[in-house]
Amino acid sequence: MADIFTKKKRSEIMSKISGKETKPEILVRKFLFANGFRYRKNDKRYPGKPDIVLPKYKTVIFVHGCFWHGHNCPAGKLPETRKEFWKNKIQGNIERDNKNKIELEKKGWRVITIWQCELKNKKIQEKTLINLTNTLHNNVSYVKPSLKP
Repeated sequence: MADIFTKKKRSEIMSKISGKETKPEILVRKFLFANGFRYRKNDKRYPGKPDIVLPKYKTVIFVHGCFWHGHNCPAGKLPETRKEFWKNKIQGNIERDNKNKIELEKKGWRVITIWQCELKNKKIQEKTLINLTNTLHNNVSYVKPSLKP
């Protein structure tokens, strides 16, 4: 299917998509704050400028959009138009994310990635956020919730 916008218009639309202060990020931050966690956001001192940095817990959290970061879920599906462009773009994002994760872990940081799709459905969202607080309070590994409600 051909794009309904010109290349220039599509570029303009895509350039307005913000990489921070997204609804999923805000949801996670509000939950953490309401549960007594204090954090920094988008701290440039750390590789990848994590969405949330919890120094007390030596933990960083990335709240990733499924499309932009290549998640293996329906929302992570590539568009039908300009497939090669999008494949290269998303693959570059995945490689950068992995590089940042490795750098942070080498420095002793625990890295947690929460995906946009884990916050869409209320039941899965609840499991995700409870798993997150359990991980932080009990200093255990983060367990991904099942995406089945």
